[in-house]
Amino acid sequence: MISRQASDVNMLSSITALAAKEEFDIAHFNKVRDHCSYIELSDEQLREIMQRLEQSFAEGLQNGTLIFLIFRFSRVNNAIFRFSEETAVVKMLPSFIRATSVGKESGEFLALDLGGSNFRVLLITLHGDGKKGEMRHVTYGVPQELQQGTGEHLFDHVADCLHNFMVEQRLSCNKTLPLGFTFSFPCQQRGLASASLVAWTKGFSASGVVGKDVVQLLTDACRRKNIAVNVVALVNDTVGTMLACSFFDPDCSIGLIVGTGSNACYMERLQNITKLNGLVSVNDGLPEEMCINCELGAFGDDGKIDKYRTVHDRTLDANSINPRKQTFEKMISGMYLGELVRLVLVELAGAGLLFSGSAVTSSAIGKQGSFSTRILSEVERYVLESEKPLHKIGLLLSDNGIASPSSTDCAVVAYVCSMISSRSSNLCAVAMATILQRINRKRVAIGVDGSLYKAHPTFKDLLSTKIEALTGGKYEFKLVLSEDGSGRGAAVAAAVAIRLAGAGVKK
Repeated sequence: MISRQASDVNMLSSITALAAKEEFDIAHFNKVRDHCSYIELSDEQLREIMQRLEQSFAEGLQNGTLIFLIFRFSRVNNAIFRFSEETAVVKMLPSFIRATSVGKESGEFLALDLGGSNFRVLLITLHGDGKKGEMRHVTYGVPQELQQGTGEHLFDHVADCLHNFMVEQRLSCNKTLPLGFTFSFPCQQRGLASASLVAWTKGFSASGVVGKDVVQLLTDACRRKNIAVNVVALVNDTVGTMLACSFFDPDCSIGLIVGTGSNACYMERLQNITKLNGLVSVNDGLPEEMCINCELGAFGDDGKIDKYRTVHDRTLDANSINPRKQTFEKMISGMYLGELVRLVLVELAGAGLLFSGSAVTSSAIGKQGSFSTRILSEVERYVLESEKPLHKIGLLLSDNGIASPSSTDCAVVAYVCSMISSRSSNLCAVAMATILQRINRKRVAIGVDGSLYKAHPTFKDLLSTKIEALTGGKYEFKLVLSEDGSGRGAAVAAAVAIRLAGAGVKK
């Protein structure tokens, strides 16, 4: 078989490997491949998407997309302010992080990670040697009655748990420790340690919090509990991923999350963030750059990449809980890849090219959400590692409601899984290549986290290869697994904030 394009090399090599191990109908497989060619994206198309993403980045950074608006909330007598980025699809949110770690920060730092029905309290000790240091943490629950009660009760619970943790760790509640706060709900950030909640998600609805500064609410709750803390930084998990990586590698200036969701951040020159004009001084003695939280998943919500979306992308989007939102994320993240594979398999079965055309309605493949991304990763792992991959894929399909698939069926399923995951990694590479070109640094480390990146057997290699191809080898980059950005990254954010403020951090 002859490759149509560079993005197809991995899929072809996988099928070649399959053919060397087990027999299947190559002629039939080639019909399937011809039928599915519309799904693949050439390097030329990927470069076109890069240009459109760069345009979206520029729009998000422009003056006029950061507007002060006055809103009145029913529970608040006086007006409050919030940021609004109504004109830009890719929000390019300023994080107010003005530097990454230099690996020499030292001291004890508390971190809070609140983003769902559980939250963590962490104590992280950094030794200033670029090594991992020590981390102790405890996970606490957030009962539903607190999630849906009052904001004061919610933050009092967080403060209570923080107090208990400090007692367990034999920390004095009268000794002020710097704290980094990861708050994984939609916020508009006004400063490094100031952000107002835009809206609750994930089942939370605690009253009196929307529109309020969540750092101030936490500080007030700690004061009520007689806990001396200094919340010096608020971050999200993507920014934390970059910062956690930068402590071990000072070249890290990009963060990437590829898991259930997807996002990216990077260090941008202040002069390019024109929407911050007048809000941040370039003569404040701090580095003339800031970490930008891209909110990358929304790329394409304005139609910029519609020509590259397939009928399956549109079907998945229409059946989702947020149609026409998070367009890019729905093409690359772990929440959606399994469903995209399922939709392609249903199409092939309907065309008589898979499962003898009879398994769609009678098996699990006909049910939305029945083919998970976990199955996709397992299929690709079998192809890579097993001596009898088609046999194992057949057993896996049988376990998931597809009765008696043929060896050719299994080869087709493997191909579709490879095609969808390759497209995902290629689109992630588009984002990384665009950012690399934007920051234009000779040597860059990219801190990466997320379940898809960690669980998929070839995602890292595919991503690295495609970044190299799209940038023409101009940049020396490396992908670095950066785990626990929401915990360790928050502590590093606090450490960097203390360093930049010129204060010594003492144990």
